[in-house]
Amino acid sequence: MKGDLFSSEHMVQPATAPGMTVENSKCIRYTVSGDMLARQGAMVAYRGNLQFERKGQGVGGMLKRAVTGEGLPLMAVSGQGEAWFAHEAQNCFIVEVEPGDEFTVNGRNVLCFDTSLSYRIATVKGSGIAGGGLFNSVFTGQGRLGLVCEGSPLVIPVSPQYPVYVDTDAVVGWSAGLATSLHRSQSIGSMLRGGSGEAVQLVLQGEGFVVVRPSEVTPQKTQQH
Repeated sequence: MKGDLFSSEHMVQPATAPGMTVENSKCIRYTVSGDMLARQGAMVAYRGNLQFERKGQGVGGMLKRAVTGEGLPLMAVSGQGEAWFAHEAQNCFIVEVEPGDEFTVNGRNVLCFDTSLSYRIATVKGSGIAGGGLFNSVFTGQGRLGLVCEGSPLVIPVSPQYPVYVDTDAVVGWSAGLATSLHRSQSIGSMLRGGSGEAVQLVLQGEGFVVVRPSEVTPQKTQQH
């Protein structure tokens, strides 16, 4: 058989390294030799001798979806082989976490990660206010973290002179050392999401960066997730 479908652009090539790699802009390949963790339902294909185990609330409850606060279920993948992960054709990226790093990320953007990474739940100050992006997981240790994002993310530097205000429904994550708070803004409420009235933004202050996606969670998206 011939055609563009079978070109090198689409054809899977032999793995060149163990662990996590970007297969293409919409998919991450994980060459498993031991174990790893991924969000349930994200595996689109695999080959080799792999076992998949659904994780209970002990692990799944550690990751929170920003909009609803519900646990993001995880699955453990173990054995020898290769697995491919994707989520709703969103763009895929890999973050390399090194010793001393700390990366806070929204649970809805987590696709898969190395078991060498540790994570804990963090809540934004003032998170009693309804809105997204307020329940997050903080990853530390050494390893790779696979993320998904609707569209191409914006990585915005944060400095003491220039704090950054982001929509709570659009934030993906941020680096260590940033102080967070919630800011109410009556004046620009009518400019956000076509609404009116009070708007709430997440304020990040200090030295680092924040990752923002160029889209927001709509009510329909929230129900689907």
